[in-house]
Amino acid sequence: MILHGEMKTPPMSQTARIEAGFLLRQLQEGVNLSLPQSRPMPSIGKRCHELRIPDKNVTWRIMYRIDADAIIILEVFAKKTNKTPKEVIENCKRRLQLYDS
Repeated sequence: MILHGEMKTPPMSQTARIEAGFLLRQLQEGVNLSLPQSRPMPSIGKRCHELRIPDKNVTWRIMYRIDADAIIILEVFAKKTNKTPKEVIENCKRRLQLYDS
């Protein structure tokens, strides 16, 4: 399924890409990640989380949901403030509605 506004590859360093791939593989294998790598995001929905990927000058965030048969990537962005931007939360909710319909 392709959703409107599909994500493009963010400008992560190679080290950050490897870390993101490693953590996503762990999630696929059923490993429950917690802080500092991941935290729940109930403001988006049930089973939704935020993966934290440190990089050179920024910390990347990968918003995802854990389903029985998939890890659904909702958003990837560079987080620059302590609070998750409202636009990111709304985009994630909208994408989940489209995915679930």
